[in-house]
Amino acid sequence: MSLTISKEKYAQIIKSQANRLGFDFCGIAKADFLEEEAPKLENWLNQNYHGEMAYLANHFDKRLDPRRLVDGAKTVVSLIYSYYPESKLPENTEDYKLAKYAYGKDYHFVIKDKLKSLLQSLQEEIGEINGRAFVDSAPVMERQWAQKAGLGWLGKNSLLLNRKMGSFFFLAELIIDLEVAPDHAMTQDYCGTCTKCIDACPTDAIIEPGVVNGAQCISYFTIELKESIPSEVKGKFENWIFGCDICQDVCPWNRFSKPHQEPEFNLHPELMAFSKKDWEEITQETFNKVFQKSALKRTKLEGLRRNISFVKK
Repeated sequence: MSLTISKEKYAQIIKSQANRLGFDFCGIAKADFLEEEAPKLENWLNQNYHGEMAYLANHFDKRLDPRRLVDGAKTVVSLIYSYYPESKLPENTEDYKLAKYAYGKDYHFVIKDKLKSLLQSLQEEIGEINGRAFVDSAPVMERQWAQKAGLGWLGKNSLLLNRKMGSFFFLAELIIDLEVAPDHAMTQDYCGTCTKCIDACPTDAIIEPGVVNGAQCISYFTIELKESIPSEVKGKFENWIFGCDICQDVCPWNRFSKPHQEPEFNLHPELMAFSKKDWEEITQETFNKVFQKSALKRTKLEGLRRNISFVKK
């Protein structure tokens, strides 16, 4: 009995510390092989839905089993951190658009620091714990683990949806060698018959409910694709020049999105005043200054110019 109580106590400590660090939700799952996901992932890769994102085909076994990533792993701690902005860039038809997650400082740095603090605080309070922190940077099926941890369900756009805050959030994980009482997996699908995300996608990237052809997504074309954007999608980007939020913007569950409380994610002051002309005439100096710590650095200036040129009327 005492063992059960201690596992429950560990869960309480982890969730309390996660809350202290500003995470919106924290859920816990047993580190195990994702048996149901294996054939789905294999089929998705065989259909070449990952396009040129070759890294998604690497480490197939590690992607499905966290025990291959962390020796002695017993628990996957999944965390949600909101990035929904209070102040948004203009989203008129004529304005250039950025995915909201890219408004502020690159989330990899912000959340990785918080995860390190979380692991350190757990080690101080509980004792020796070995583990690793992950923020969209390793072969971890984060949405599936978040669902297993009870944080939400996978929507028709394949994103994790949470009933209290929609989908404008980052997912992160701590994989640790401590056995912790797990939460109940989310088995209910609250999308129902809604198909707004499927209907709204201008490039028809959502093949069927829950299956997205990543190589047909505007985010892929504007961020991951390094060569020329195919002419057949010309005129379909609706002025998105880095990422895309269309399937999230139309999702009814995002009416519950609440502005984040993370100063690092706030819009750069200069970005708020950017005109179309500023975007079209952006110099290396301005790019370096405004996007010094931004996710936009992934495209580099030449990639951003390519995207602007492609959507320019």
